[in-house]
Amino acid sequence: MSMKNFKLINNLTGWAVFFVALTVYALTLEPTASFWDCGEFIAASYKLQIPHPPGPPFFLLLGRFFTFLALGDTEQIAFWVNMMSAVSSALAVMFLYWSIVLLASKILKAELFDLEAKDALVLMGSGVTGSLAFAFSDTFWFSAVEAEVYAMSMFFTAVAFWAILRWDALENASLSNKWLLFIAYLMGLSIGVHPMNLLTIPSLALIYYFKNYTFSWKGLAVTIVSSGIGILFVMFGFRVGVMSLLTKFEIFFVNSLGLDFGSGAFFGMALLFTAILLAIYLTQKKGLVGLNTLALCISFLIIGYSSFGILTIRSSKNPLIDMWNPENLPNFVGYLDMKQYGTRPLVHGNYYDAKLIDQQPGDPVYQKGATSYEIEDFDYVLTYDPARTTVLPRLWSQRDRHPEAYQQILGLQPGQKPNFADNLRYLFTYQLGHMYMRYFMWNFAGRESDQQDAGFVALTSSVAPSMERNHARNSFLMLPLILGLVGFFFSYKKNLQSFSVIGVLFFITGVGLVLYLNSPPDEPRERDYIYVASFFAFCIWIGLGAFAFLRQSQQFFAERKLALAMAWFATLMVPGIMIMQGWDDHDRSGRYYSVDLAKNYLTGCEPNGILFTGGDNDTYPLWYAQDVEGVRTDMRVIVGTLFSADWNIDMMKRKAYESEPLPFSIDKTLYKQGGPIDYVPVVENPNLNGSAIDLTQYLNLLKKKHPAIMVETRTGSSLASLPSKLIRLPINKEDVLARRLVPDTMTQYIPDFITFEVTGNGLQKSEIMLLDLIASNNWERPIYFTHTALSLLPFDLNKYVVQEGMTYKLLPVENPESDSHLVNSQVMFANMTENYSWRNLNNPDVNYSSYYQKQVMNPRLGFNLLAEALMLEGKNDQALEALHKSISAIPDDTIPYDISAVETTGLLLALNDSDTAIAIGKTLIERADKELSYYSSAVKQDAFEVRKNLFVLDRLQRILKAYGFNEDALKTEGIFRKHYSHFEG
Repeated sequence: MSMKNFKLINNLTGWAVFFVALTVYALTLEPTASFWDCGEFIAASYKLQIPHPPGPPFFLLLGRFFTFLALGDTEQIAFWVNMMSAVSSALAVMFLYWSIVLLASKILKAELFDLEAKDALVLMGSGVTGSLAFAFSDTFWFSAVEAEVYAMSMFFTAVAFWAILRWDALENASLSNKWLLFIAYLMGLSIGVHPMNLLTIPSLALIYYFKNYTFSWKGLAVTIVSSGIGILFVMFGFRVGVMSLLTKFEIFFVNSLGLDFGSGAFFGMALLFTAILLAIYLTQKKGLVGLNTLALCISFLIIGYSSFGILTIRSSKNPLIDMWNPENLPNFVGYLDMKQYGTRPLVHGNYYDAKLIDQQPGDPVYQKGATSYEIEDFDYVLTYDPARTTVLPRLWSQRDRHPEAYQQILGLQPGQKPNFADNLRYLFTYQLGHMYMRYFMWNFAGRESDQQDAGFVALTSSVAPSMERNHARNSFLMLPLILGLVGFFFSYKKNLQSFSVIGVLFFITGVGLVLYLNSPPDEPRERDYIYVASFFAFCIWIGLGAFAFLRQSQQFFAERKLALAMAWFATLMVPGIMIMQGWDDHDRSGRYYSVDLAKNYLTGCEPNGILFTGGDNDTYPLWYAQDVEGVRTDMRVIVGTLFSADWNIDMMKRKAYESEPLPFSIDKTLYKQGGPIDYVPVVENPNLNGSAIDLTQYLNLLKKKHPAIMVETRTGSSLASLPSKLIRLPINKEDVLARRLVPDTMTQYIPDFITFEVTGNGLQKSEIMLLDLIASNNWERPIYFTHTALSLLPFDLNKYVVQEGMTYKLLPVENPESDSHLVNSQVMFANMTENYSWRNLNNPDVNYSSYYQKQVMNPRLGFNLLAEALMLEGKNDQALEALHKSISAIPDDTIPYDISAVETTGLLLALNDSDTAIAIGKTLIERADKELSYYSSAVKQDAFEVRKNLFVLDRLQRILKAYGFNEDALKTEGIFRKHYSHFEG
């Protein structure tokens, strides 16, 4: 076969692989904004806004282009930004195909123009198998069908890896350097998507070394070390360091020389560009080819990196999503450096039980003032008890429940001090085992389910009956793993250089990332997407394993064409079983609940309201709904986790769409970063004798920085304090009644005061600002909370809110019942049965992951609560209608009944709908019996599931007995006692 023919067929095969992958991704694409960061990225792409650090400006620019394909239909914008990920992923698969062919051809050691047809088929078969195995791997497929940065980042990784292989294959030295410049430009662009692509540098450096130098162990070591330094240089020295240097110039020129804003940055950039141009000129003039290429590569890196300029330009226009406000250099450097997320110790650091013994101000944090840059805070240097520090610290996090989680994982008792052996045990069992190898096996062996912390599936693996229905239960019969291991050993034996290149990429993007990230013991979601480049590398070995199998298969049969055809079929079974097993759990078509939930939050609120949210999945779909689809833009959304940031409070004081500025009384001198209300500790005044303080009076003292409430810290700064844990807001009953703020059915609940009782040792800035907003607002604008936002508050507002659907409205009422919410039954009934959208939750053909199923439990509980409230008011017909709406909108065959269905059964019996109730009850009893029977003999126990199912049986038998279904109650009691005696006996 001639080289021309092979190139044509090889290129066509690559494009065929692209279209296969793209077709699969398009058919399984999410049609709207899914949970987590996707809503934020889609909204930021649509209006070129500023998402969370470190910022993906090039992703946003391309995303903006894809939004034009919606042709003005805002409901289609999410689909097209998701499609950008699908196209990026399919292109990554195509370049992986070509990379595998290039690597396999090196092993074949044949000139392309001398290839026989069978050799060409072997090469292409290996490329198709490896690339499609990656296309249908669990982690990569998940990212390919949603608007996340990892799909496009993987595209850049695949192109850079292919480009260096193309460079390696070139004989013409005059052309080779162009490929290096292309790779440098790709690196610069890729930083504008995600820094992950930088981890390919050591592999690229090895290919460069093997091509240009004679092998020596010293040379190999120098290459690996220098490439590691290269990663650090680009990641910190270039990406952040250059901007930090420009910031120093800027502050010096403005503060010391009295020049205008921007003068120092302009001088620094001019100096940088002059130095690069001079380096290019001098190295070219003196014939220093290597140094000239290096200088050109740096210049192309900068050109690619220039997309970050969009962040400062757009931030200066104050868009509605403007995370950390990077409109000036000091803010921009903090944004790039991700200081907001803190640091994790790597070489030396504390154990989680180490005591903080000192805290000293470090580098100053500058903020742009009227005429100069002002120091508003410091980066504090923390010193821990040296007796409780160690090298390679793994057990370091003191946040939230992390110490307890460490103890649970390692089997340590409360108060037991961890040692270095525990440190290493955590590294190997949790960080490398649970947080990497488990994900690796998901992709190449199989996955138990999509439940959080689900294990992998080997050849045989039993699961609880409830998990048998889980779409994400996939078994690949370990075929991808076996074929990859064949490729691993084959490449080691046949071409040690290629093996080293792939191995370094696999190790650095896998184990290397584990060591660098130093994961805490509790993550809000699975983090397998972090290691997708490692799985990419393993798929190269899958391709080389297919290459070995295809070549070897011809030795066993006389008819080689038939043997090759059969071997092709056999190797394609690997991606074949992956797509067959993975389709149902990766198919997101027809799924809208993430956005419908956000729209429901907004729809149920009164005009010009204020809505407090808690986590990412409360917030990002809301941003999408408002910024992209224009839903209820009169509402102001406040994110509790961002509300401590001064830039976020600044945003709340500006008009947003139809929402007027929020009426804060506290000014920026108090709420700025490093100000006196960053944290407000409780320092109880003995003269108050435990009595409450008046909120309005306290805010007046705070605005005056009155000495009575100010305390000095160890570092010499001054903080406000709370003289009591009880804070009261007086309520003017006559005014409340005159303005009809409270429903007529609740006027008896109007209190004299609303009392905020602080449960911890102090309040964060966000909580002080919330109290100020409540006081300053004076009930003018309705204030709402999501369930998550309420649960995160350090004082109990539950008795002062009224449930009106999926949101809780703050009102001047006090619920006499401490274990429930007040319910505005008529407003809630209208919302839950008429106004809210439950699109496709009743469609059994739509795949809802375990996370979506958990999100649906709150609406089901809401329907139950609504029915109870209506029954108390004697409105049984409406109560029954509400329960039937719950069952029809969210049926069991789409989203299996959860624990809320137990109470639904009791409510239906109380409303004389025994047929529906008994049907639900029997389903729950049968499932609980099967679950408990499984766990009674299972090796792997789940204490929570056991307790939950025992509760279901016990509660149902009591409900059945209470409503006279004695025979059913007796049977249920027998099942309960059987299992209870086993687990509790």
